[in-house]
Amino acid sequence: MKRFLFAATIVMATTMVGAPAHAQLKFDPNQVAILRWYKANQTTSIFLAGNPVRVAFDGFSIWATSINSDQVTKLQASDGTILGTFPVGHNPVGVAFDGAHIWVANQGDNNVTALNASDGSLFTTTLVGTQPSDIAFDGTNIWVTNEGSNNVTELLASNGNLVQTFPAGSAPVGIAFDGANLWVANAHGNNVTKLRASDGKLLGTFAVGSVPIGVAFDGTNIWVTNSGSNNVTKLSQTGTTLGTFAVGTSPRALAFDGVNIWVTNANSGTVTKLLASNGANLGIFSLGPGTAPVGIAFDGANIWTANEGTVSKL
Repeated sequence: MKRFLFAATIVMATTMVGAPAHAQLKFDPNQVAILRWYKANQTTSIFLAGNPVRVAFDGFSIWATSINSDQVTKLQASDGTILGTFPVGHNPVGVAFDGAHIWVANQGDNNVTALNASDGSLFTTTLVGTQPSDIAFDGTNIWVTNEGSNNVTELLASNGNLVQTFPAGSAPVGIAFDGANLWVANAHGNNVTKLRASDGKLLGTFAVGSVPIGVAFDGTNIWVTNSGSNNVTKLSQTGTTLGTFAVGTSPRALAFDGVNIWVTNANSGTVTKLLASNGANLGIFSLGPGTAPVGIAFDGANIWTANEGTVSKL
């Protein structure tokens, strides 16, 4: 440290040669030694009307669905600036990006709305099952879980046309794509269903915890939030249980950042960070009093959560 301070003094002194006397007095190398560490503000929250419940990243911007205002909001990922608010259907919940469009599940209308991500203009609207909840993109098609009709709808992403509807478990909510298959969390069945993406064939049903809600794929394994048992289950792609890990109260959604799994805990007002390789708890992060984080997304640098009142950037 002494060498560093001495070098810094010499550099600054050299830089200041020829400068006015008052300018030279502005730098005091002794002040470096008395700088104090402070706790950085790691969370930024943006208020959004209508109870934001889900978030998705399109490569540039964050999109948030607000269940009580029948709209989605587009935010600048760098600083949270609101770029626009766009109407969709009634009670929008799930949201996903397909490379060109933002797809929104409208629970109150039993349909999905697709918007052009570039400007928020309407692309298409398609009827699906009852109470659509979550959406996943498999590279070609859009998959929608229909919580009220216990099935999953497949749509062609290029135009929104219906491909087929496949049975799932009881009250399917969350859905994720693993590169070949769709994994569906069945809230009332305490299990997940594995469907082959090429034809929707049922490949297996696997027990998890109580009231599974969210699903995520980490590149190797499947992660499921168990809202009723306050934990998450890690499954192999064959459906073998690899571990169950405690998190906060009423975990809802998950996101993978390339190394870690992040879990929203709706009734704790927190987010839990787990090491994807072994489930080790790396930290619990508070979003502040009164928050109820339910949705989550990773933008390549930061974690975003939808908190039924605000959207937070960690």
